[in-house]
Amino acid sequence: MALSRDQIAQRIAQELKDGYYVNLGIGIPTLVANHIPTDIEVLFQSENGLLGMGPFPTEAELDPDLINAGKQTVTAVTGACFFSSAESFAMIRGGHVDLTVLGAFEVDEAGNIASWMVPGKLVKGMGGAMDLVASAENIIVAMAHANKAGESKILKRCTLPLTGVHCVKTVVTDLAVLELRQGRFHLLERAPGVSVEEIVRLTEAELVIDGDIPEMVF
Repeated sequence: MALSRDQIAQRIAQELKDGYYVNLGIGIPTLVANHIPTDIEVLFQSENGLLGMGPFPTEAELDPDLINAGKQTVTAVTGACFFSSAESFAMIRGGHVDLTVLGAFEVDEAGNIASWMVPGKLVKGMGGAMDLVASAENIIVAMAHANKAGESKILKRCTLPLTGVHCVKTVVTDLAVLELRQGRFHLLERAPGVSVEEIVRLTEAELVIDGDIPEMVF
């Protein structure tokens, strides 16, 4: 069965390493903060000016003044600090963020990402995503493998306006974990109960399948 949004975030959380500074985009990526492995310490950075973002609050913890870049209420861990968005983007542009997790509408074989333009809808722009994909050492994309019509979002070439070029390295979808190497997506893991054949059918881009593909472990 395809993964839920929370399970996608849980799988991405396995990629975190001790001491990482991590920026989480809006949507599925924000859920990653709820699944930090207990044996490591990471600090989540939000481009609206928070370093040390914690999980979503309980009703008792709710503070309407404490929000992430997606305007969702969050918590702050012990030792968290607050600063201007200018300082926040200096951290990002200076390459001080170890990992960025972003949502996307499309990714392609060239490592391009399209994450901000919704066809037929008025949007304000790409926000901080352009800076993040241009500056981060490592980028993981969290997304659905196909749209509601069953059309692949893992493409040979993106059709929507690009947020960044040649920047995507890893994609975690509701069906699979993919790694981009030399212009080709390699299938590393599959969602429990999802067959390789189903993933191939829903992937426009060419997939490299090397041996038996294990199921994700949670």
